Amino acid sequence: MGKIKVAIVGVGNCASSLVQGIHYYKDAKDDGFVPGVMHVRFGGYHIRDIEVVAAFDVNSNKVGKDVAEAIYVEPNNTTVFSKVPNLGVKVSRGPRLDGVNKYTEPLVPVDSKTPAVDVVKILKESGAEAVINYLPVGSQEATEYYAQAAIDAGCGFVNCIPVFIASNPVWAKKFADAGLPVIGDDIKAQVGATITHRTLVNLFLDRGMKIERTYQLNTGGNTDFLNMLERERLKFKKISKTEAVQSQIEDRGQHIEDDDIHVGPSDYVPWQKDNKICFIRIESKHFGDVPMNLELRLSVEDSPNSAGVAIDSIRCLKLAMDNKLAGAIIEPAAFFQKHPPKQIEDRTARELVEKYIVKYGQKDSSAKSKARKRAALTV
Repeated sequence: MGKIKVAIVGVGNCASSLVQGIHYYKDAKDDGFVPGVMHVRFGGYHIRDIEVVAAFDVNSNKVGKDVAEAIYVEPNNTTVFSKVPNLGVKVSRGPRLDGVNKYTEPLVPVDSKTPAVDVVKILKESGAEAVINYLPVGSQEATEYYAQAAIDAGCGFVNCIPVFIASNPVWAKKFADAGLPVIGDDIKAQVGATITHRTLVNLFLDRGMKIERTYQLNTGGNTDFLNMLERERLKFKKISKTEAVQSQIEDRGQHIEDDDIHVGPSDYVPWQKDNKICFIRIESKHFGDVPMNLELRLSVEDSPNSAGVAIDSIRCLKLAMDNKLAGAIIEPAAFFQKHPPKQIEDRTARELVEKYIVKYGQKDSSAKSKARKRAALTV
């Protein structure tokens, strides 16, 4: 099937885990198990088929370095689980725009004398097919800039942050009119705060329990949490995370008052580094109106927790491009993103992605492949 040529926007912790993971699992067997991805070979594409051909950042300590070196440069502080050999791809100086705020500025040196590159030109020259956006939360202007650059360069777009592109009808139409796919917005982790909260809410609802009050509080020590100390940047983050949970309640015909649900970041704790601590509380009542509540504490390494999801998102985007699909791609967005164009319950969304793989993936006439496809259709 060939390679999937990817350009990365923002060479931070998430990019580090993604690049490490592509190398770490390059020799995984097609029928093997890799935690965090749906399939090692996904619609005909292996994990190793993802090839980073361009990268953009503003940090002067990363710009000009090989991507394989830049992913370990501070303030990146995620777990190093694989040493990646040089990729032969240098980090290009992108435009700063609103990608660095007053809290992250001390940790992200920007050389104002070094001009930004022509992003569209780099994308075209590199042969990039997909752009994956890992900019900081609240980077509205920068995200829109790179989304437009992707369109101008003829690339699909995976939006991993809570700036609404795929779920914004105006931007979805721009990609549709250009004949290009977009998957977004705001990536869900493998087992993170949002998916855990959604699953617990659905458990309560499945068992006939009304959600009376609930919160989700998160702390972390990476630059994502430092960036989010500027509360003005959190508007769409809070909408994304709250809607991901609230939608599950309302889909069952129930209602929860805005004052009774709080989902969002809480604080920056430097020594936590890329570890994220999540606190969830759900209050409800049993039969007879007997009160009960659930308290949960979740600890995860934030960036590796989403890297496998990013790998599957990229492969779904490639299948969309292979089949000339355009605009917002609903099935993978519903399963992989917090704020997709359409919210779908996670188990149903996974089934839809399996069917998407069968429908748009590589057609293989072997008996083994046919059996695998039949199994996927009956999930």
